Amino acid sequence: MSYDLQEQEQLESFKAWWKENGNWISGAISVVLAAVLAYQGWSWYGVRQSAAASAMYEEFERASLAKDAVKARDLAGSLIEQHGSSVYAALAALRSARSNIDAGDRKAAKAQLTWVMEHAGQKELALLARVRLAGLLLDEKAYDEALQALKVDVPDAFATEFADRRGDVYAAQGKPADARAAYTEALSKAAGAQQPLRAQIQLKLDALPAGGGA
Repeated sequence: MSYDLQEQEQLESFKAWWKENGNWISGAISVVLAAVLAYQGWSWYGVRQSAAASAMYEEFERASLAKDAVKARDLAGSLIEQHGSSVYAALAALRSARSNIDAGDRKAAKAQLTWVMEHAGQKELALLARVRLAGLLLDEKAYDEALQALKVDVPDAFATEFADRRGDVYAAQGKPADARAAYTEALSKAAGAQQPLRAQIQLKLDALPAGGGA
């Protein structure tokens, strides 16, 4: 009997507490459930978007290999428009830029490299685009623009390529002292004798005029 009375008192106490706090708790549970469902929904949407971008990129690759320039260009544009935040869009833009360089359409190549530089979510791809853009600007004798494109903090993995490209720009400007400093930096950043650029950089360094005057 005493147990029943105690249980009844606990039940009445819980009822009173729930009457006071139940609405808040129900609301909090609803918010948590909504957040969980939204996260699951967004994850599902992200997976679908990634799969769609991957499939489109595979189609782009097939068109590129088949030398179907029109289809490859359209697919690259669709990737950028529909999946611009994906790695596939940046990869397609980089590959399209290379194709446009080979085809002599430097304006389109520069536009694609600039897009990757400014929009790629992957820093490595953005840095690769910078180096390639600087090379295009160097070919056009736009030396100041090329150096500006290279004026950015880079991780060690890209230090050799950036210093080497700066050396190329300075050499083309007739500034052998600056070129020597850049090539020397590039060599110092090259990771061992297996660095594929090392021999080429050394040749360019050795070809600079003696004395290093500007």
